Amino acid sequence: MKTAVLASLIATAAAFAPAQKAVTSTALSASNFEDALGAQPPLGFYDPLGLLDGASESKFERLRYVELKHGRISMLAVVGYLVTEAGIRLPGNIDYSGTKFTDIPGGFDALSAISKEGLGQIIGFIFFLEMIMRPIGGRGEFVGDFRNDAIDFGWDTFDEETKLKKRAIELNQGRAAQMGILALM
Repeated sequence: MKTAVLASLIATAAAFAPAQKAVTSTALSASNFEDALGAQPPLGFYDPLGLLDGASESKFERLRYVELKHGRISMLAVVGYLVTEAGIRLPGNIDYSGTKFTDIPGGFDALSAISKEGLGQIIGFIFFLEMIMRPIGGRGEFVGDFRNDAIDFGWDTFDEETKLKKRAIELNQGRAAQMGILALM
């Protein structure tokens, strides 16, 4: 089981590996992204691995999409970890054999305490979420906008400066949550 978790972590890291393509003449230098959303004090534009050296605008947008997605997942993971560590669990049993939710330990130990069928349901639910949480027809206002003309919560009432500020806040909180969940694991 530990080998499977390790393999999945290594596979996830591959999402950040540079693509094996030749640099084309339409490539931009990383300096073109220095004023992009997320280049904020104290670090400014931060690309220590050089992933954006010679990158196109589409590659930058793909990496930004992945960063937002992982940030959102990490924010949920940190909250979930803190809630379970605080002792808050669902009432009742997790399966028909009588295992209670309170019997499931926290962290990676939970993976060995849940049945294979339960893990299959979790993976199936993640797959379902991956399929429905996509921009439909390119109607998003920006990379990572999944409203799809369905949910707004007042976003359209904000001016452009407020929208940029809120997007920057989400990006920074996602970055902090990624570091936080790595530390908690």
